[in-house]
Formats: sequence, C-alpha cells, structure tokens
Amino acid sequence: MIIKRLAWIILTAIVGALGIIVGFCVAQGINTKNLTNLARFVGAMNFIETHYVQEVDEDKLVDGAISGMVRSLGDPHSIYLEPRLYSQLKADTTGSFGGIGVYMGFREDGVYVLGVIPESPGEKAGLKAGDVILAVNSQPTSEIEPSEVALKIRGEVGSTVSLLIHRDGEEDKTYEITRDVIKVQTVAEKMLDDRLGYIRISSFSENTGKEFKAALKNLESQGMRGVILDLRQNPGGVITSCVEIANEIVPAGPIVSVIQRNGEKEVYMSSLDHPKFPIVVLLDQNSASASELLSGALQDTKAAVVVGTKSYGKGSVQTVMPLFQDDGLKLTIAKYYTPLGRSIDGIGIEPDVEVKLDAPLTINRELSAETFDDAQLLKAEEILNGQIDAGKILFD
Repeated sequence: MIIKRLAWIILTAIVGALGIIVGFCVAQGINTKNLTNLARFVGAMNFIETHYVQEVDEDKLVDGAISGMVRSLGDPHSIYLEPRLYSQLKADTTGSFGGIGVYMGFREDGVYVLGVIPESPGEKAGLKAGDVILAVNSQPTSEIEPSEVALKIRGEVGSTVSLLIHRDGEEDKTYEITRDVIKVQTVAEKMLDDRLGYIRISSFSENTGKEFKAALKNLESQGMRGVILDLRQNPGGVITSCVEIANEIVPAGPIVSVIQRNGEKEVYMSSLDHPKFPIVVLLDQNSASASELLSGALQDTKAAVVVGTKSYGKGSVQTVMPLFQDDGLKLTIAKYYTPLGRSIDGIGIEPDVEVKLDAPLTINRELSAETFDDAQLLKAEEILNGQIDAGKILFD
C-alpha cells in the first residue's frame, strides 16, 4: 500500500511538472528528450520539497542541481559559483582583492605555497614557501577542485580563513589568518648585468599589459640587449593582457586562435614588425593558461627559446555567466591553439631546452640577489649571451 501510494505521488509530481513546463518548452522549440529530462528534474524537485522528512530550501536544491550538472562534465575548470565565489572571481581579475597574500601551485600530491607576498597576512601569520595546504576551513583540499581553492581562501576583508598546513620536519598546524586587501604588482624587472634584462610576470591581471610595457621601457633605457621572460609558477589570467604583451614581443601574425565547438574561430593578431632583441622564456609545471599562450606564440614564431620543464597544459577558454541570484556558472566554451595550430590543453608546452631543478623553486618577488641562482635561469643566461655574442635576434 505504501509503495503504491509513493508511486502515485511520484507520478502526480511528474505530471504536474509537465503541466508547468510543457507550454514553455513548445514555445522554445525544445525537443521531446529535453522535455522529458526537464520533467524528471522538476518532478524530482517537487517530490523532494513536498515529502522529504524535513523542510528544504528550494534555492539550495537548485544550486545543488546546477553544481551536480557541472561536476558531471569531468572538467576541473568548469564550476558552479555560489554568491561568495562569484564575487571573489570578479575581484580576482582586477588585481586587488581580499586575501592572505600567497602564490599557490597545484600538483598531484597537493596544493603548495610557492611564495608569500612581503608584509601580507600570510607572511605575518608565518606561512612559508614550500608549505602544503591540507585543508581550507576544515575542508580537505583533496576534495576541492583546484580552481576553487584560491577562491575559498579569498573573501571579505577583515574576515578569517583557517588553513591546515603541512611543513616538512614539523607537525601539521592550523593557521587562523585575517584577510586583507591584497594589491598585486604582477610584473617585476631587473638588469642582471650590463646587457641582460629579466622580467618576471607572476600572473595576468587587467593591469599586466601596462606593467609589462613600463618594465620593458625601463630595461631598454638601461641598455638591455636581450631579455629573460620568467613565466614559472604563473597560473595565467586575462587573455587580453597576454595579447597586449605579445604585441610587444611576438612577430606580426597570429598570436593565438580560440575555436569553439561549432568551429567558430577568433584569431588574435600581433602587429609587431620584428623583435627588437633575443628572448629566452622560463617555464615550469605550474605555468598555465595565458603564460602557455604567450610562450607558445614565441616558440612557434621562433622569437624565443623556451627553457625549463613542460608546462601545465591548460589550453581551454572559460566564460562566466551570471545566474541572477548573485551566483554564476564558469564554463569551458572553447580551446586555445598556438600560431602553428597546436592545442596545448592537457599537453602543455615542451621546452626547447629542458632543465630540471633538484628542489622546488622559490622565487623572490622582490628580485633580490638570491633570486638568481637556479639552474634554469643560469641556462637561460648562457643561451641569451650566446645569441647576443653571435649577433642573432631569432632562435633557429
């Protein structure tokens, strides 16, 4: 009797759902399969709302359904953004946000602190490069998509975040850190000697193109004859900043192509007549997205030598769609291709000259003397000096 009654309730819910949506579906030209699936969804939601043992929140049900749909894609770069994450993502690309001031890298064995911004909340709390973040607010990072970890650490200025940290030789420790406004300078430059320049790009925010142009002009005024472009540990960011920079150093022609599922293609072009000086690019396994696009364009056009290790392999394009309740959907909609038509998604950029490091890299963001002692950088200097001595501009 109970089973029959439940079956009748379920049938009633589905029929009711059909009645609600059938008119809309017909008007929109939705086919029978779509109609059936929509009826299944609305019927299930109606049944849960009406008969679950406790009262439920309709918004939470819908949020969970959207999140589940996105997770079923198996794409770590497509995620549902609840209001707090959506707000933080929008702040992320401006170069200013509420956070703790650390740079993170993502590997198979965990989430690493790659560097700590001086005078930031993270540095004041005692975080160090090399620390492993095991959990954020008691949620293990192994259960969080990589693209969500940074968003969960960021938040409202003055609020606190709890991080469980593993440090070699010590017991795991929980750090309670108060978030503050973090203003990121994404480009730093330095003359290594009287002819070699060095430019470090930590990420691509809205201001990175302008910062790069200023850095380049500064080094040129000091007599730079060749430059090392350090994109190691650079997670990417805004593609328009990448294109701005490419127009300064990539020869005229395609920089990157964006191709959607339907074959629609958008090509970003460089108008630079010819490179002014030889370039060596430094990459590692944490170089991703826009940093791979820039290095791929330089490599394909033979405008630079790429030194280091294979990059991350994030060659997909995401767009963010608002969902009308201060939340959003971040979805992969296309893939990037280099000037020679290479897809780097899941593949990465192979260096022209592979140089591995014996220990994890720690980059000093202030570009002090200790920054310049790793094997990859030394190899880059050797190659660049050789090109200058030979009077070469391009790598062949």
